[in-house]
Formats: sequence, C-alpha cells, structure tokens
Amino acid sequence: MEGFLVANRLNDEEITTAVAELTGWKLDGKFIVKKYRFREFLKGVAFVNEIAALSAEKNHHPFIAIDYKMVTLRLTSWNAGGLTDLDVALAKNYDAIYEKM
Repeated sequence: MEGFLVANRLNDEEITTAVAELTGWKLDGKFIVKKYRFREFLKGVAFVNEIAALSAEKNHHPFIAIDYKMVTLRLTSWNAGGLTDLDVALAKNYDAIYEKM
C-alpha cells in the first residue's frame, strides 16, 4: 500500500490534477466518488470490510453504499473543508485492494 500524507487541503488545480491521475474516480462537489462492480454480493462486502479496516487504521472514513453487486465510495475531508492529499492516497489504496479481489 502507498504511504500516507498529512491531510493538507488541495487547491482547485491540485484537485483537477489528482482526479485526472485516479482511475474511474469523479469529482462531485467536495467529494471524489467511484463505483466498484463485483461478480458476487459477498465479494463486494469483503471489499468493504478491507477498506473499512484500512480507513479505521488511518482514522479517515469514506461514505460507503452497497447496492447488491456495486459498492460506491465517496471521500472528502470535513476537517479540512474539502479534498486533501489523504483522500487521494486512500482512493489509490482502495483501488489496489479492488485489484486484489
């Protein structure tokens, strides 16, 4: 997994660059959002369990929706008032977990 940075709020230019470098993530206001599809419901739940453990370890938690075989994640940093480098780092780590599934 990629190392984590201090949660520094990104400016508009940094956000545009960061989102462009993420695969499948979209900017939605103060959030970055991605939908992950799974062949089986329980694979999606297993994915959520892994990202939940990582998120708890880093004390930075995404909004998670499980809709049968699709998991939607939304990230932002409330304390910083928007997206931070920690959100981007976690997005990359969530993608790495998905690739292993």
